[in-house]
Amino acid sequence: MARPSRTSPSHEKIEQIIRELKRLYPDAECSLDFKSPYQLLVATILSAQCTDARVNLTTPALFSKFPDAKKMSEAKVTEIEQLIKSTGFYRAKAKNILAASQKLVEKFSGKVPGTMEELYDLPGVGRKTANVVLGNAFDKPAGVVVDTHVKRLCFRLGLTRQTDPTKIETELNVLIPEKYWTDFSHWLIQHGRRICIARNPQCEVCSLAKLCPKIGVQK
Repeated sequence: MARPSRTSPSHEKIEQIIRELKRLYPDAECSLDFKSPYQLLVATILSAQCTDARVNLTTPALFSKFPDAKKMSEAKVTEIEQLIKSTGFYRAKAKNILAASQKLVEKFSGKVPGTMEELYDLPGVGRKTANVVLGNAFDKPAGVVVDTHVKRLCFRLGLTRQTDPTKIETELNVLIPEKYWTDFSHWLIQHGRRICIARNPQCEVCSLAKLCPKIGVQK
């Protein structure tokens, strides 16, 4: 098994990775379905330990009944639980969605705030969720979104030696130009789903292979 490099990737390597990912996935975008910042916030909370595809199957019924923060804030937690049960950890998620909705109504007139500090203060919202909302709903990301795909691929590509998502984000925010923060996550997520699979990465057909030290990949 290869060991992590002790040196940071070169600016040239970063540019090559970005250029190739952009070529491969020119239309990559957020894979969660939403019609408002609020719906994206809820969908992202639901996506914890759950696939985006499953979330997208769940949210139509949820948003049909509770389309905004005001409606959701008036719901019974058991109603929310029944509608989101298939996403897993549904009791904790329902509790957070209800509490976050109530706080949005009380503090922000039902609107989702557009800053990291305000979002991070909402129940059930961590830095990843806040970054997803800021980048995709407001087009003003506070950093690179680090999900399981991004974490795995950045380690394999030698972009980080960290394992903590917050520390990975901190490093990526320095390496990746700010204008690509949102897209970079989308590109890596697509690549992680199609090519750089967790258990069986398809290195033989990967166009990033020459740039990738394949850290942690069994050879």
